[in-house]
Amino acid sequence: MLHDPAPPMDAARWWQSATGYQIYPRSFADSNGDGIGDIPGIISKLGYLEELGIGFIWLSPVYRSPMRDNGYDISDYRDIAPEFGTLADFDRLVAEAKARGIGIVMDLVVNHSSDEHAWFRAACRSRGAPEHDYYIWRDPGPDGGPPSDLQACFGGSAWTYVPAAGRYYLGYFSPGQPDLNWQNPALRREIHEMMRWWLDRGIAGFRMDVISLIGKDVEAGLFEEGPYLHGFLQEMHREVLAGRDLLSIGESWSVSRGTALLYCGRDRAELDMVFQFNHVVEGWDPEHGKWKPKPFDLGRFRAVLEDWQAVLDQDGWNALFLSNHDLPRQVSKYGCDGPQRVAAAKMLATVMHLMKGTPFVYQGEEIGMTNAAFAEIGEFRDLETLGHYEAAMARGMSPEAFIAGANDNGRDNSRTPMQWSAGPQAGFTTGTPWIGVNPNHAAINVDAERADPGGILAHYRALIALRRTQPVVVHGSYRAMAPEHAQVFAYERRLGGTRLAVVANFSADPAVFDVPQEMQGSGRGLLGSHGLRGDLGPRLELAPYESLAVLFGGP
Repeated sequence: MLHDPAPPMDAARWWQSATGYQIYPRSFADSNGDGIGDIPGIISKLGYLEELGIGFIWLSPVYRSPMRDNGYDISDYRDIAPEFGTLADFDRLVAEAKARGIGIVMDLVVNHSSDEHAWFRAACRSRGAPEHDYYIWRDPGPDGGPPSDLQACFGGSAWTYVPAAGRYYLGYFSPGQPDLNWQNPALRREIHEMMRWWLDRGIAGFRMDVISLIGKDVEAGLFEEGPYLHGFLQEMHREVLAGRDLLSIGESWSVSRGTALLYCGRDRAELDMVFQFNHVVEGWDPEHGKWKPKPFDLGRFRAVLEDWQAVLDQDGWNALFLSNHDLPRQVSKYGCDGPQRVAAAKMLATVMHLMKGTPFVYQGEEIGMTNAAFAEIGEFRDLETLGHYEAAMARGMSPEAFIAGANDNGRDNSRTPMQWSAGPQAGFTTGTPWIGVNPNHAAINVDAERADPGGILAHYRALIALRRTQPVVVHGSYRAMAPEHAQVFAYERRLGGTRLAVVANFSADPAVFDVPQEMQGSGRGLLGSHGLRGDLGPRLELAPYESLAVLFGGP
């Protein structure tokens, strides 16, 4: 199925009714006791993912890498990192997943490579090497220093000097991640050939890391969504993606409602969908960013999600998510990780999964895993957090204040090991894990959830099954039903004579919802965090974090 010719542009695609599951391999399942998750560990859990109903796995990078940024710094695009396994292990993962109806979507990191990649080593030895032009170089400034004062995303200067070349190279994220020069046709051919090589191994597509940076114009200071971006994506589509029935997803921290369809409009011949983060950055402080998050505001959050539903209603496709490897745990961020954690986790899942688009589950989300609570900087492992800590200390910020912000929004929250059991190291490893296990694994773990027919895991199974069995969930139009309510997020989906009503209390307090007349009626309760409801009368009294879905008409 995954390599059949692509269907007509307006035909339904397999990934529209599927649910994705992101695996961060380092933290998922360790098969050999070295404290690092690996591909054989993933293979051992495929039965769990099949039971959950997952249609495809987004696999964070498993390529050979020095792991300074946990695999997002690739030193060989055609090999597997030894700590994760071998190419034979990877091929077995693809085959065994496919036998269970699960595709493997590879993370493609081609804005930059590792500084240990053979291309970069050759580029540093001589300006005359062909690989020198695979990267972005500039001569020193008039004072012999960096060519500009551009700062790297993970801290420090974005420019690093190489004495043998007598020039500075650009590392937009860090010195260990030199930016690739997409202006070079030879580099683009190398990337396209590498992508075809992986597709020929049977993968189901690519998730493209920070892809909106590849079209940058350094001289003009245009990095995100630069002037060359869409030309490069259209060329990639022609050379690699066209004619294959696969999934292509771009990640962009800058995409807006105004630019979304440039990536995934049906006539653009670029990507199938794009990960946007407007709903995430809405909660960041204008000056301090995610290190000083603003209090959650349902009105602003809801408005962003509903705007995106409107923009991609007739064209393009939404990627639905609240969690990934770069974000905090969603139940801690948007709900409650205390006594009402179960209801809050169900509510968040209901709201996101029943919108129009393809939902993505991040490992552990389906059992309600929470943020970690690190006490000191030595417990963190994330390159970004550690880099910003040094800068924050230099600005006079207290360690306690920084750690509080990192515990709220830092990337390590989502990278603590998957909690499989209440046993030692949460059943993740028999050794010492590369990052600390959340102590609450004694209560929050897969074994406990599997034993609870009313738990979070069972709720996720039900949501995922609805997407496969109810066409209104996949193709129905979206209409906001409570755009001004201070506590309630409510909407309808409609397809032909079928109507799906979704109501969710986004607060820790009881809520009263005056149901709009067009939403009222007697239907069939599909899901309910506090029991099924089939009737939507003029007024609903909702428990804290209560959510429900009611079907009118339809199968």
